[in-house]
Formats: sequence, structure tokens, C-alpha cells
Amino acid sequence: MFTISIEKECTCFKRSKFKSTQSFDNEKDAFETATKMAKEMTRDFCKNHAFSVVKEENNFLILLMS
Repeated sequence: MFTISIEKECTCFKRSKFKSTQSFDNEKDAFETATKMAKEMTRDFCKNHAFSVVKEENNFLILLMS
């Protein structure tokens, strides 16, 4: 089981359609979803934040960079 989680939920995230945690049966799907989320969040949120993805064991953590 692989998961995606958000390091810190900014106000923009809380207003979004995204879930703070998600689970996947395989690593590829989890990574692709986490990467897509981070890109969309960086592009479409308030423009004050950038996000990146870091893998920690079976968890893909979306980090708030700025």
C-alpha cells in the first residue's frame, strides 16, 4: 500500500478539491497522482506557494516549498 499525504495544509489547499491523504495499491499510481497534484497546486493555487513531492518509504509527501 502506498499513500500520498500533505505536509502542511495551506488555506488554498483546504479550499481545494484535493484530499489530504490518499491510498494506492501500487507505487506508480501513487507517484503519478502526487506529481500531478503538486504541479496543479503550484500552478492553480494562490501563486504564493510552490509544492514538491518527496518519497519516504511507502509514502509520497507533498511539501509546501514557499
